[in-house]
Amino acid sequence: MHVASSVKRHTTWITHWFGFRHGSEAKRSDPPTIYVPYLWAFLGSFSGLAVLQAIFGQSAYFIQRGVPPLVASYGASAVLCFAAIEVPLAQPRAVIGGHFISALTGVIFARIFSINNLAEHEYRLAWLAASLSTATAVVVMMLTKTTHPPAGATALLPMVEPTINGLGWYFLPVVLLSSVVMIAVALLTNNIQRRYPAFWWSPKSIQPKGLPVSQEKTEPHSQAPSTDQPTPDSHK
Repeated sequence: MHVASSVKRHTTWITHWFGFRHGSEAKRSDPPTIYVPYLWAFLGSFSGLAVLQAIFGQSAYFIQRGVPPLVASYGASAVLCFAAIEVPLAQPRAVIGGHFISALTGVIFARIFSINNLAEHEYRLAWLAASLSTATAVVVMMLTKTTHPPAGATALLPMVEPTINGLGWYFLPVVLLSSVVMIAVALLTNNIQRRYPAFWWSPKSIQPKGLPVSQEKTEPHSQAPSTDQPTPDSHK
């Protein structure tokens, strides 16, 4: 019995950092102190971007492959992941899926238009490739329910940023790792006094406030039936 309670306690503690709440913890609805969101938004944004730059800007492995210290679109992702943590656009599915889909779309359009060396050549149709890339990424994100606004910039980068263009297909694992790191930092900082994510795959359906489902269904039948029997006054 003691072992079972110990395992449950440790499991609850671990799942807390993944946004899950159990028992009395799930019933707490007290809003955080007014300064708490500002504090953790600042610390989370700073930490997330600093960790990304430490990984890509200080690691010899990535430096040798010409990876930039930071993919610029993740600055915008920090706004959602740390300041608007409850909106669907900031959830892990949107962050990881949106950036990856957009990066893949961008690299594909760069190959279709043969935009392979922005550092040394100017491509007349780069504007068309960039526009088509982001427009396509937006639609694909909508279809896959991974809409993440900052990812629109990720789709542009292979056509407008020479460093990103030079990465080619290697841009995909860089984006995937960046997204995972951003989510990992968000899980650590946002679950200290707040809760993140609101959901992992899809939002839970919420029953509208009002009568319970059973009462709403039976309410029309609960009305007193009308009677056609004459009242004593009707014979007068």
